[in-house]
This record gives sequence, C-alpha cells and structure tokens, in this order.
Amino acid sequence: MNYLVISPYYPQNFQQFTIELANKGITVLGIGQEPYEQLDEPLRNSLTEYFRVDNLENIDEVKRAVAFLFYKHGPIDRIESHNEYWLELDATLREQFNVFGAKPEDLKKTKFKSEMKKLFQKAGVPVVPGAVIQTEADVDQVVETIGLPMIAKPDNGVGAAATFKLESQEDVDRFKQEWDQSTVYFFEKFVTSSEICTFDGLVDKDGNIVFSTTFDYAYTPLDLMIYKMDNSYYVLKDMDPKLRKYGEAIVKEFGMKERFFHIEFFREGDDYIAIEYNNRPAGGFTIDVYNFAHSLDLYRGYAAIVAGEEFPRSEFEPQYCWQLHVVPMSTMCIQKKTCLQSIANNSRSKKLCQQLLQSYKGIIFIC
Repeated sequence: MNYLVISPYYPQNFQQFTIELANKGITVLGIGQEPYEQLDEPLRNSLTEYFRVDNLENIDEVKRAVAFLFYKHGPIDRIESHNEYWLELDATLREQFNVFGAKPEDLKKTKFKSEMKKLFQKAGVPVVPGAVIQTEADVDQVVETIGLPMIAKPDNGVGAAATFKLESQEDVDRFKQEWDQSTVYFFEKFVTSSEICTFDGLVDKDGNIVFSTTFDYAYTPLDLMIYKMDNSYYVLKDMDPKLRKYGEAIVKEFGMKERFFHIEFFREGDDYIAIEYNNRPAGGFTIDVYNFAHSLDLYRGYAAIVAGEEFPRSEFEPQYCWQLHVVPMSTMCIQKKTCLQSIANNSRSKKLCQQLLQSYKGIIFIC
C-alpha cells in the first residue's frame, strides 16, 4: 500500500501518524514545503520518499509532485493530511488520482453550516432555526422571521472567525456595515447555553465507529474570541447515552469512511443541540489528550485500520483528562493535584475544575 501524507512535518505531533503507518509496513510518501533536512529524524526514517514543493497552495505544483510519486512508486492508495487547512487539497488530489476517501463533492456537507444542518435534521438531532444570508434583504427577512438574538457566521468557516452576535437592531446595522457581501453568511437563533461538548472519534473504511469519546469546553469559542481567554477543555470518563445516540446517528448520516470526526453540541439541560461536524480530528494536542484519557495510542490505532487490522482496544478504564492552553504546549507535562487545585481556586473555570477535583483519582492533567 502507498500512503501519501500531505504536510508530514506540521503539525509536529501528527508526525506520529507517518511513523506508525511505516511501522505497519505501509510505504509512506510525503509532500511538503519544508526542506528534507528540517524533518525530524524519526519522520525522515519513516518516509520512503519526500517531495519538497515551493508552495503547497499551488495545486498544479502539488499535482506534478503526486504524478511523479505515482510514476515512481505505483498507484497511490491513500492521501491524507488530517489537517483542516488542507482538507480541500486532499480531496482534490483524491479525485484527480482516483484515490479512496472524501472527494470535493463529499466535503460540501462538512464545509457549509447550512448543509450540515440539513443532515443533522435527517439524523433526528435537535438544531436551532437558521438561514443562508446573501443579501441585505435576506438579513432583514431573517431578523423578522427568526428574531433576535442571533449568531452570524460565514456559511463556510471554521470556529468563531468573523462571527457576529446580533442582539439588537444596532448590532444588525453594524453587521451590514462591516459585511462585504462577498462572503455568504449563515444566521442562526442564538443559544444561551454556555456548555459546549463534543462527540469525537474514528471510523474504519466501512464507516463503522471504532473509537469514540467526548470532551467539554471550559468556554465557548465565541467567548474565547471576544474576551481573549485561555482555551481549556477536559475529556470525560463517561458519555451521556443521549449524546452517544445523537453522535452515532450523525456519523451514519454523514457517511464518512476511514477518518476522524469532531462533532460539537450545545448542552441545554438534559438535551443537546448540534452545532457543526468537522471532518478531521480536533485540533492541537487533542489526540494526545485522548490517548492519555483512554490509555491507548490513536496514531497506532489509525495505522491499524488503514492496514486492514482490527482497532486495538484499551484494557484500562477511561479517566478524566484536562488540557489547558496557558503555557507553551511544548512543555506538556503531567501535573500534580496541587496544580489543578491552584487552577480551580484562581481561574474562571473554577466550577469545572472543582467538579473534577471531586473525582481526582481518575484525572490526568495536561498543561
């Protein structure tokens, strides 16, 4: 099997995907912008060949690189980056070279919030009313039919970037003034819940979920953007059966195969409201957090399903795992209870930390 990794150097923790794939006897090829000498030694040793391009955003240059590797090593069986930024490039290359996996047409349902909402509804998962906004007339109509407060996000966007909270007519007027009208927006009824949780995991080549977990954000992405707060979240030991039911229904409806998923929900009382489906792992060091919490190795587990093997199961009980983006992530460490107690006493996430402290025996804390 020939597996092509797009941008194998970055992010650095994702280098482990390449290493574990090579450990399974898979021929791993790489295309990236970094000089070969800059690659970490374990990564270099795992790559059968690395093709450096001047610019990964130059699709023609990248296609020529893939064609060369195809000519030299034979048909490419997989193309993947696991990176939000390169998802469209991955899909374009898969279509061009007839490779297994999501194609550009498949990404429409994971790129556009309006398309996601349709599939959430088909899966029987609660959503809030929303509408696509292309003109100022659309804005006025939606304000009248859905009513304020609302949240306005680019229909094709990631996280809370370019997001507006519309609570008054003044907010609506400000949006109209700042909106260039070239970006299609999606307006939704504002959800007052400050609790956001996830249903995350991995599906095999047949679309079966082989791993799933959940974490809670300490703050909403909108609050992080507005108040410039430090991001933190924690993996829960147990998952609410209702959240699992919703998550599994969504995964089935979206129909992705052999890849990670990251689905966000508002928690409202004893129910949930679907927010968005991300067709990749949660960002940063989240995979490492999952590994700590579940006592497994998802890099190795992913390589196993690509190689056609069973996903390796953990023999240990899941634990809580807290990640706090305050110190540089290169200083990742396991902290003592006193560190968690200090955070609980001094941060705005006091309530969440204290809830975890009540079950400290099952906590791993990562800074």
